[in-house]
Amino acid sequence: MNVDETELPGIGVRKDFMTQSGRRLGVVTHRDGQTELIVSAWDDPDTCQASVPLTGEEASALANLLGSQRIVMQLSEEHKEVPGIATRQFSILSDSPYREQPMGKAAIRTRTGVSIVAIMREGEVLPSPGPDTVLRVGDLLVAVGTQEGLDAAAAVLRNG
Repeated sequence: MNVDETELPGIGVRKDFMTQSGRRLGVVTHRDGQTELIVSAWDDPDTCQASVPLTGEEASALANLLGSQRIVMQLSEEHKEVPGIATRQFSILSDSPYREQPMGKAAIRTRTGVSIVAIMREGEVLPSPGPDTVLRVGDLLVAVGTQEGLDAAAAVLRNG
């Protein structure tokens, strides 16, 4: 995938790429720290067709969503030959009883048989998180287990 990077004098930097469907998607990182998701004309990257300003938290959430989806797809592909095994992602919401708590406090593996194999946080992957890893609002947990176990894990993370 070819990502074009363009200095925007007085504004910041634009990074964009052409999708397989012919759309040009990009991100403008402004000098003041603001981030903007953009869709440009396929034949002219300087012609913006849509723009969505993002806060730092929103940009991190979007990065987590996109990055974790890729991990989930890879894990699903690896486990498709294993009957009864599924992969799912869980968000740590602001009302989660485990926000700002070590992951071990939820005892997901012990209570449900589900393994948390990664955490997506602010666009970064934390592989194989241990029980001391503190869960933060916006984290996306990537889990592997049975459908029943994953349903139970969702309930634990939501309700305690």
